[in-house]
Amino acid sequence: MHAINIISGISMLGVFIGSAAFIIILSGFNGLEVTILSLYSNFSPEIRIEPKLGKTFNPNTTYFNSLRRDPKVFSVTETLQEKALMRYDEKPFVGTIEGVSDDFLKNPLLDSIVQVGSFTLHSDSTDYAVIGSEVQNELGINVHDHLSPMEIYTPKRTANSLGLLSEFNVRSITPSGVFAVGEEYDKTVIAPLSFVRDLLDQPENVSALDINYKNGTDIDAAQQSIQSRIGKDFNVKNRKQQNTSLYKTLNYEHVVIFMILIFVLIIAIFNIIGSLTMLVIDKRKDIAILTSLGAGKKLIKGIFFFEGMMISAIGCVAGIVFGLVFCILQQRYGLIKMGSGQAIIDAYPVALKFSDFVLVFLTVNVIAVIASGISARLSIKGLNDIKQDL
Repeated sequence: MHAINIISGISMLGVFIGSAAFIIILSGFNGLEVTILSLYSNFSPEIRIEPKLGKTFNPNTTYFNSLRRDPKVFSVTETLQEKALMRYDEKPFVGTIEGVSDDFLKNPLLDSIVQVGSFTLHSDSTDYAVIGSEVQNELGINVHDHLSPMEIYTPKRTANSLGLLSEFNVRSITPSGVFAVGEEYDKTVIAPLSFVRDLLDQPENVSALDINYKNGTDIDAAQQSIQSRIGKDFNVKNRKQQNTSLYKTLNYEHVVIFMILIFVLIIAIFNIIGSLTMLVIDKRKDIAILTSLGAGKKLIKGIFFFEGMMISAIGCVAGIVFGLVFCILQQRYGLIKMGSGQAIIDAYPVALKFSDFVLVFLTVNVIAVIASGISARLSIKGLNDIKQDL
């Protein structure tokens, strides 16, 4: 009897640990997802307009000028970007040079992505660049050394035969800071638009128009309005469409994590079958006596089904409560640290979602119903033979 109780307790503990792990891991993943998306949102615009054909377009049309005067618009940034060869202290690196107009600096969240230095593009009539963390790591740039600028090479629009170096435009600029967003952006150098226009010999056209709106604006409606008025020659993208690979990766990871955790829960909950099977073996004579007194098979099965569901429910509720308490403590006190002094955030982020709690509760109960149903059917198997032995 003591062995059966111990096994039942272990089964309940397994459900408890599985449910708590489900809540903690999903909440941790939600926190990382929110952090990553917020970093990208700090850098990428709410709406980006790009040409469908070609690399550049003229931003000085009647519609684009009226868009700048829209009272809902917070900023309209002209961007011009191209692949470029960057050199610093004789070290080469191929990345992206992106020129931005002054509206880019209206973003109040730029400082949150800066690791070293500051997000400065102009100072005392001097142009500066802000470089991605991967550019800084590859070239070993010291942003505090203003006497050692970096060189940027781009191919000339018109070729000549005076030599290899004469095929490139070369400009020097001093880095003022280092930012970190994600792999897609960390190979980029942000510079003033005028500097990049001169480098690329592109006096008028731009690669994209980046639009941010004032708080409370319906971004989906704004996107549809722009797309309907701008025609089919342009792509109008929201943040999700600008970073499709990131969102797909996050969705795939979420599904994979969910499937792994379900597998762990299945193993934990199906321990209930073992404990109930031992209980059935131990109580076979008692079951036969109950049936002799008039108990039907449905009642016998219901007793063991209820026991299995009770073990699962207690373990599930206790695990959910523990996971909730742990996540709240992690949010407030940062119990588990990232383990890196250079990390953007000190402790692992956590984001609680009510849907996760409902999902865990339903998942545990569905698996528990199957496990308890199997155990309940075992309780009446061979019942006639036992009654004959009695």
